[in-house]
Amino acid sequence: MPTYSLEQRHTAKVLAFAVWRGGLVAALAWVAFALFTLLYPDGGKPWPFTHELAFAAAGTGALLALIALLPGAFRRLVRRLRPAGAWLAALPLLLGLWLLVTAKVVLLPVPFFAPPQALIEVFVDDWARLGESLLHSLWLLLNGVVIGGIAGFIAGVAIGWSHRIGYWVHPVLRILGPVPSTALLPICFFFFPSSWSASVFLIALATWFPVTVLTWSGVASVDKAYYEVARTMGASGRFLVWRVAIPAALPQVFVGLFMGLGASFSVLVVAEMMGVKAGLGWYLQWAQGWAAYANMYAALLVMALLCSGLITLLFLVRDRVLSWQKGAVKW
Repeated sequence: MPTYSLEQRHTAKVLAFAVWRGGLVAALAWVAFALFTLLYPDGGKPWPFTHELAFAAAGTGALLALIALLPGAFRRLVRRLRPAGAWLAALPLLLGLWLLVTAKVVLLPVPFFAPPQALIEVFVDDWARLGESLLHSLWLLLNGVVIGGIAGFIAGVAIGWSHRIGYWVHPVLRILGPVPSTALLPICFFFFPSSWSASVFLIALATWFPVTVLTWSGVASVDKAYYEVARTMGASGRFLVWRVAIPAALPQVFVGLFMGLGASFSVLVVAEMMGVKAGLGWYLQWAQGWAAYANMYAALLVMALLCSGLITLLFLVRDRVLSWQKGAVKW
């Protein structure tokens, strides 16, 4: 365990019990946003959930003020929130600007631009359909990413390890890999029995290419001295693959998974707009068809949170597996 001097311990103790000024600024910003939401009249029709939005903002401000004034009682929470202090203060300002140009002075036309409380209304009134679409998209995405990730990992290891396999697979990879997966939609819907299986294939294909290329690069770039040392100690070919090549290539594999996961989201939206009965892509198309733009913005917000959450989970797994590289790549 690391050892600290008396001066460092004293400084840490002072910081732990000092008032968190950034938290107080953020608390004041949230309270100001609550007052603006509640007291400034709407320019057009009165929007529902305006009072609920104001009370939620005031509660957020009160909670931040409590944490900022009692940092000793919330030491771990303050330590996590302190780097985000500027964003905690900027967020209510951005929400206030959004509210001003939509609900208060109506600079942006309705219904194309909805205020924040309209999204709250969507989450309250249409949570069942939106939740079903989220679960459908998550299941479809997981199937495609898992299949594409496993296939890409196997192909990358095979190409990087065997020159004979690389001779036959490499040209196919160079021709098929750069082609956008969405360009294959008509062919996939012809060959696959259902739109769901075609969508899984397209997402898997979008994940397969970056995982294959980066796994191949990772295996091919392993220092030859590692193999020589292992062979000197009597290692077999299987041992060289599983205990030398693959562990050394894992950093590249996770980069490929990160790129594949990002590419799969774009394919997911397009695939779900073609013949499926649920999913966030289908929900976006349905909302646009009915001019329910608030529903569309709510679905985009859910999609952004889903993408960010899955990538965050991937990086947590990466930091766990590659503990010696923890913090080298951040998200």
